[in-house]
Amino acid sequence: MAEKGISMFSPYKMGKFSLSHRFPHVPGIYSDAQVEAWKKVVNAVHAKGSIIFCQLWHVGRASHQVYQPGGAAPISSTNKAISNRWRILLPDGTYSTCSAPRALETSEILEVVEHYGQAALNAIRAGFDGVEIHGGYGYLIDQFLKDGINDRIDEYGGSMENRCRFLIQVIQAVVSAVGAERVAFRTSPAVDHNDATDSDPLNLGLSVVERINKLQLQVGSKLTYLHVQKELGRPGTEDVVAQTTRTWRRAYQGTFICSGGFTRELGTQAVAEGDADLVSYGRDFISNPDLVLRFKLNAPLNKYIRETFYTHDPVVGYTDYPFLSKASG
Repeated sequence: MAEKGISMFSPYKMGKFSLSHRFPHVPGIYSDAQVEAWKKVVNAVHAKGSIIFCQLWHVGRASHQVYQPGGAAPISSTNKAISNRWRILLPDGTYSTCSAPRALETSEILEVVEHYGQAALNAIRAGFDGVEIHGGYGYLIDQFLKDGINDRIDEYGGSMENRCRFLIQVIQAVVSAVGAERVAFRTSPAVDHNDATDSDPLNLGLSVVERINKLQLQVGSKLTYLHVQKELGRPGTEDVVAQTTRTWRRAYQGTFICSGGFTRELGTQAVAEGDADLVSYGRDFISNPDLVLRFKLNAPLNKYIRETFYTHDPVVGYTDYPFLSKASG
């Protein structure tokens, strides 16, 4: 039984690190109590005949001291803070800039790597079918990968080999814990979210792919998939973005998922032309619980309400969008 007062959302002490959250009401998977709480969610998904992966998300410097035990600084690859272009939601519902981070000491990094392996084990104990390691969007792994953030002078900074070291150690730890067939990786080499810029995103992506290909050969099994978020938001660059994503796709030796602004038609085209094995949808899936059926029928979609995306209401913005039969009367 879960301890009274402890839930999926409770902070947790692991070794020298106190684990907490980026947003209010974000669930964790650190403790036995959280594992037990997740089982209800996982079982409900399985009861519908579907599968569910747990995304392992360490935000690093994309956080605030209010979420850190004792008001400590968030950890990162760097001491540099995210610019005030980016805001973070605080527990009282207001927004603020992110707090200045603390660069991890070299000796601390392997303990963080171990946390990923333990989280993966916890996810499988909870019944998840696998885990997706979040390595994009300017979160912790991306903070090591991108040369616009990583200013380290140890074996985790400088060269491409060094900047990829943390990522590969994390994947190795998670694969060792639960097996490659239960592990996926998400990356966004060309996305500058949270100031995550790189001087050569094409080659960064290729370097990540090359190292994952090599790891797969070493363990004798492929990851479940590689999930790449394509760059969005710059009109006139669509052809360059498509070619960049296509280059990564052709280099990767495994199942390739692509996401980012796909419509039904563009997703169908991407798969038909071999630019992706699978296409991921986020916003449209939130507002259309039967999105696959709607795509099959080419039926109209519910419009999503962006303002409700990151609220913690258990109904509004998540389970109140109508299915096709109800929407059509």
